[in-house]
Amino acid sequence: MLRLSSSFNKNILARQFSKAIGIDLGTTNSCVAVLEGGQPKVLENSEGMRTTPSVVSFSAEGERLVGIAAKRQAVTNPENTFYATKRLIGRRFDDPTIQRDLKSLGYKLIKAPNGDAWVEAHGKKYSPSQIGAFVLMKMKETAESYLGGQVKKAVITVPAYFNDSQRQATKDAGQISGLEVERIINEPTAAALSYGLDKNDGKVLAVFDLGGGTFDISILEISQGVFEVKATNGDTALGGEDFDNVLQNYILEEFKKETKIDLKFDRTALQRVREAAEKAKIELSSSTQTEINQPYITADKTGPKHLNMKLTRAKYEQLTASLIDRTKKPCEVCLKDAGLNKSQLQEILLVGGMTRMPRVQEFVKEYYGKPGNKSVNPDEAVAMGAAIQAGVLQGEMGGIVLLDVTPLSLGIETLGGVFTRIINRNTTIPTRKSQVFSTAADSQTTVTIKVLQGEREMANDNKLLGNFDLTGIPPAPRGMPQIEVTFDIDANGLVHVNAKDKATGKDQSITVQSSGGLSKADIEKMVKDAERLRAEDEKRRNAIDTKNEADNTIYNIEKTIHEHKDKVPENVSNDIAQAISELKEKMNADDVDGMRAGIDKIKNLSLEIGKSIYQGQQNQGQQQEQNTQQNNEDDANKDKKE
Repeated sequence: MLRLSSSFNKNILARQFSKAIGIDLGTTNSCVAVLEGGQPKVLENSEGMRTTPSVVSFSAEGERLVGIAAKRQAVTNPENTFYATKRLIGRRFDDPTIQRDLKSLGYKLIKAPNGDAWVEAHGKKYSPSQIGAFVLMKMKETAESYLGGQVKKAVITVPAYFNDSQRQATKDAGQISGLEVERIINEPTAAALSYGLDKNDGKVLAVFDLGGGTFDISILEISQGVFEVKATNGDTALGGEDFDNVLQNYILEEFKKETKIDLKFDRTALQRVREAAEKAKIELSSSTQTEINQPYITADKTGPKHLNMKLTRAKYEQLTASLIDRTKKPCEVCLKDAGLNKSQLQEILLVGGMTRMPRVQEFVKEYYGKPGNKSVNPDEAVAMGAAIQAGVLQGEMGGIVLLDVTPLSLGIETLGGVFTRIINRNTTIPTRKSQVFSTAADSQTTVTIKVLQGEREMANDNKLLGNFDLTGIPPAPRGMPQIEVTFDIDANGLVHVNAKDKATGKDQSITVQSSGGLSKADIEKMVKDAERLRAEDEKRRNAIDTKNEADNTIYNIEKTIHEHKDKVPENVSNDIAQAISELKEKMNADDVDGMRAGIDKIKNLSLEIGKSIYQGQQNQGQQQEQNTQQNNEDDANKDKKE
């Protein structure tokens, strides 16, 4: 019976429509899903895993590794292996959060010309958006491998408490990766979509999302396919990475007490300790005690030193208690903003890998008075929700309406350095609001509009998203000109601002860029770099595949010769030995064209072996037939004589 090739079906499918995918671009791990038959399906990567480490590494030879391959060699190449770069995206180098994290990172952070925090590998500088783009490219390739065709469109998730700069930087990452970003949606909202897809009975729930790098809390109401976010809050510098850092620092301090050796300045040792801390954290979610064992972690004049210590769950919970406590304030503010009390919440949905920690689950139960709902996979729910939203936008499924909110207030700086809000936090998006302002001085012909995001009363204490000038205002006494400032937030949560002089009709607009901002030229250059790297990766992968094929060809032909050496003519055997030798030379030289020619040559020679074996078997069969016939004749003659 013949079976139709699965790749045939997929290629037909790819030609029929352009599939949009859902991607959870996480701090620690990333995940991709697609909608099939109205249900989201998480896709396995080339290593057979449903999540991919958000790790990118560059070898000395310039090879770029992404995912598990990059993570595996982090210990031997710590300076050029980048993890948790989502914590850097859209942030300034001087940001206190960045300066705090600097001490625990195994790689180098630099201040980019635009003031952002970037990374550096082998003297080449990369923006966090570029590193994120390389992870997105891996997600894109995973989807294309499954679907059997090119993927162009995606819905990408971000933490609900990401500001505009961070959202724009994430969108830039999508563009650099070669994807059209159909929508940026909040991670808790995506998780709620995944949870509530088949539930239309009307529910008010909180999504408690403690992931690898960020914490979000969102309160939603689900009713008849409408997912309405009531309020959201969070902390973009609180997540599993912080738990790892606390444990890592504890291990380093304990080792220093015991040996008087500080491992903080040994990047290789630091990376080993970091991986040991992450492993211990995971083990303590299911065990009450674990052992941290790193032999030959360092050496001094007395000889090698080994790191060996026991860690109990109780000690780990004690070390990280302050981190868990930091989730309480956002939960309180979110409830207040939603105008609800704890008893009105019917479910507390647990999302994000850190919600597997028993103490986190206990905190949720203590605070809300009910246990958290663990019915969704905390690592996959966000990607599944993104795939559902992608399906809605593509018209693959209907009956779902998503009403999200802006997480932070937006406004401008006014006289005295005051922050004047135009759009309050937790306003449903998309939205558009205007307010009229005037000049602060007589005969003022230019006003500078400083666009800010945050909750503090003074402008300097909030995040500056950008600024622009409105010029050509007719001279007039202060307070007379009428300047209308309009804020427009789209469905992605991205901000557009316009200022207009009502007397002259002159206006000026700004679409806020990420942090210091990647210019259009920067993004175009990064897109070209990504395409070049993709081509180099393809070339390298082709070389590896060809070398593997050559190795298999040699193995098979040598096995055949060994099994049938008595039937292979000496001249054919010599020709094959020569061809094998030539092919091995091409393999050592990484000569793809030479390897391909060598493989073809051996395959042609193998046909000669096949002919020789067939001829030998035929001759042997004829000889056996003649022998049988002769024996029969001899037996007949013998019977006659008797």
